[in-house]
Parts: sequence; C-alpha cells; structure tokens
Amino acid sequence: MDFKEIYHLYKDLVYNLCLSYLPNTEDAEDATQEVFVKIHKQIASYQGKAALKTWIYRIAINYCLDVLKAQKRVKRFAFISSIFYPNSNQIKHDLVEFKHPGTQLEQKEALALLFGHINNLPKQQKTVLILAKIEQLPLKEVAEIMNKTPKSVESLLGRAKQNLKKKY
Repeated sequence: MDFKEIYHLYKDLVYNLCLSYLPNTEDAEDATQEVFVKIHKQIASYQGKAALKTWIYRIAINYCLDVLKAQKRVKRFAFISSIFYPNSNQIKHDLVEFKHPGTQLEQKEALALLFGHINNLPKQQKTVLILAKIEQLPLKEVAEIMNKTPKSVESLLGRAKQNLKKKY
C-alpha cells in the first residue's frame, strides 16, 4: 500500500482522533497534517508488528500528547482551558466555533466543560476514554494501540469514568 492510499484510507480517522485531543478544528487540521508527515517519513520503517491502523493510531496519539505537553510548557492554554476564566466556570468566549463530530450533547457549554474535564484526566485515562468512548473502538483494539492488556485498559477506563463523575 502506498502513502497516497494510506492517506485516503486513514485521514478521517486521524482527524477525528486529533479533534478529540485538540478540540479546535484548526489545531486538529494542523495535527492531522503533521501526523501524515510523520507517517510519510516513517513508512519505510513500519515493520508490520502491529496492524497498520494501530501503528497510525499510536503515531497520532503520541503527536497529540506532545502538542498538549508543548502548549503547557510554553504556558499557552489548549482550546478548552482558554474558554474559561482561570479557576472559574465562567466562559470567556462564545462557543459558536466549537464543533466535534458525533457528539449528541445539545449545549455547547456542557460539551466544552466535558472536554475540559477529559483534557485534565491523567494521560493514560484520557487516551483510553477517547479511544473507547469517543472513537468507539473495541477494548481489545484499545489495548493493542496502548500496548496494554485488556484488563488494564478496563481498569483505566473505570478510573477515568470515576474521575469524570467526580468532576462533572
């Protein structure tokens, strides 16, 4: 399979995953582009130990986590945290631009608040929640992507849900 085929087959998957981590369409588009640059550069080193889809998920997740780390390191706020005034639930901006495919919530504020809480979860809990609940992947596939056992993925998902319940 050549790069062009890979791009057309996985571009929506990568974009939606990036949008889950970086819920701002411009950031998600930029991240998607960067992920495919990485895929293009690394495709020759892909050894087939994991499914191609799993390999692409890992690259996208790692890239998004790196972006979030970099944003914190330079003291810039991610989209969700910039919606609210510091240490408050008061919204600074109109959320007209906030869009996330597949969501069922009617109120933009509730959705932004939920993603704010997801964004503040520990890295592993956040990843398992996004893959299992937002991307709706089977737990076995989530375990493969995260390089964990299905039992540990179930445990992480349970802790993520508990932490969200406490905050929401």
